[in-house]
Amino acid sequence: MYRFCGMLVAPVANMTPVTSILYLHGFNSGAASPKAQLIAATCERLASDGATPPRCVAPQLPHRPDDALACAERELRGLGDDTLLIGSSMGGFLATCLAERAGLRAVLINPAVRPARLVAQWEGAAFENPYTHERFTIDAQHGAALEAMTPSGIIAPHRYRLLLGSADETLDCRDALAFYAGAPTLVHPGGDHGFSALADYLPAIFAHGGWTLPPRSPTRSDEST
Repeated sequence: MYRFCGMLVAPVANMTPVTSILYLHGFNSGAASPKAQLIAATCERLASDGATPPRCVAPQLPHRPDDALACAERELRGLGDDTLLIGSSMGGFLATCLAERAGLRAVLINPAVRPARLVAQWEGAAFENPYTHERFTIDAQHGAALEAMTPSGIIAPHRYRLLLGSADETLDCRDALAFYAGAPTLVHPGGDHGFSALADYLPAIFAHGGWTLPPRSPTRSDEST
């Protein structure tokens, strides 16, 4: 099912709150991105309400996808199985890989569904990470690694919650709707790839981890992947 500009803000009955959150940033983004900071700040907000908040970890992922997945797996081993995965764009793809392997819940923000096809268009392109200032060039190994990592499908759609922008300028949200068919999905009308309305969807994100946040009135925010 999906809800067009709907909200799912209450945890599912009998859903135990997670003790950890692992946030995975998107391609050429970073652990200091606005999204990562927003998720971490929301965990701190839970602490101010007197609860023991989930531990929030947002690693800086390498640009090579196999190295990025290995980094995420190391962080997950340190956090344990009681973890909610949150991933944006390429981070959503990595979160899917982990969720399928470990049977975990995951919130995916404009996830890359078949990233090898996207990266193939960038082969030979040079990038500089705005957070680490690392410079790198996309080569055939990026695409080959992504192709090898891509799952053929998902086993349990209910473990996922999707946040999709209907006007994503990088990815076609219909691909995610098809691949994650059956997963609870929120489609933000006119939403871009950066999903700039993320702050307004925090209650839905944390509800998937068993936590209740009071709904907030819509605000304008500027989030990157």
